[in-house]
Amino acid sequence: MGVRQSVSLIIPVRLPTDPQEWVEGPIPFEAGGYRTDTASRQAYFTHAAGRALYGSAERPRRWHLFTDIVHGAMRLHGMEILRTPTADRPRHALAVLHFTVTSAALLDVLRALGHRPGTGPDPLSGPLAPDVLLDGIASPANTGAPFAVAHPYTVAFLTPSSGDVPVLRREGELPPTADRWLWALASRSDETDFPIAPEQLPVQTEHAVRISADWSALVLRHGTAFLGHRPDGGEGDFYDFAALHARSVYLDALLLGIAQRDHIDELTDGLSEVFDGPDLARRLNGLERDIASFRSTYWRQHLTAHGPANALLLAYHEQYRLPARFADILAEAADYSRIVQTQDGQQIAGALGVLAILGLPLGTALSILQVLGDEDPVHLLIALGATLVATAAAFTTRYGRLVLASLRGGPDPGE
Repeated sequence: MGVRQSVSLIIPVRLPTDPQEWVEGPIPFEAGGYRTDTASRQAYFTHAAGRALYGSAERPRRWHLFTDIVHGAMRLHGMEILRTPTADRPRHALAVLHFTVTSAALLDVLRALGHRPGTGPDPLSGPLAPDVLLDGIASPANTGAPFAVAHPYTVAFLTPSSGDVPVLRREGELPPTADRWLWALASRSDETDFPIAPEQLPVQTEHAVRISADWSALVLRHGTAFLGHRPDGGEGDFYDFAALHARSVYLDALLLGIAQRDHIDELTDGLSEVFDGPDLARRLNGLERDIASFRSTYWRQHLTAHGPANALLLAYHEQYRLPARFADILAEAADYSRIVQTQDGQQIAGALGVLAILGLPLGTALSILQVLGDEDPVHLLIALGATLVATAAAFTTRYGRLVLASLRGGPDPGE
């Protein structure tokens, strides 16, 4: 058991309306006179990132509620909700539950949250069940819904005592066992769940963020861990601020990454269905608007002038290949746009071809009658009939078939 053991859980939810009894903004944790309220966090991030994470006075995105519930080994201190709407799901949001672990080892609780074999009941049960905690406010996404996850995303924080030798620096050097513990906390597993090969450990932890000599972080697909590397001196120690940052600005960087992943998942699904049904141009225009909206609102890879938050976001990007996936989305949308432009060009050319096929015989016949000075109505009707015959014959030629096919947007029916 660590000296400090905390975990924050991130759960996708559906938020029908703004929480009326909750307070606007993120939870303002405090330590040593420093308060992580909206103003201090917005000063940490760029304006664009802050707008996505906290909204504005006119359009709030974030709410919080302090609470104090103890159940089993976990104590709930507060809850947050961040609205992250998408084009297809305007009520989508992320709920954050902030716990400390008091009477058990943090890794045991994390394994139970991940439903590892032999771990016993789910800690999120009884009064700590998300549907109970958020009753009347939001509804957790079930496992069949978009953006739903089988288990909450965990953000764990642990500091060691002087006896926790495997994670402590020795003469300034970090032992390999420290990264093994870091990986265990982030992956919510131990050797019985996933006996990782020692040769693979450097690969698994190559993207660990060394925040300072005192602590490190590791971001994986389903969890992030912060682990101290020197003994925690208790209240008044530097770890007061480390825990504060892990639950505020560093957590916010991960929240933005999760929101980006959700949007990219939806855009990918939308592109996969772009050819389903008629009116390709209209559906593609809608997707291009969604891409532009996501790009202007959420797609940030630089959050702040301070390094760790950026490094954590980039580490999350690496886990889900978000930059490469978004580049694929842009390339795919551009390819589909060229297809639509080609079809539009073909239809315009086809319309001009129809005008040429209709107009050439008619214009020729009328010109001949005008040159001859023939104003006999019978001769005019004969000329019109001949024009219709010539036009019909022209449409049976290869050129005529190409014109008709271009109007339909399909291949030449005679090919």
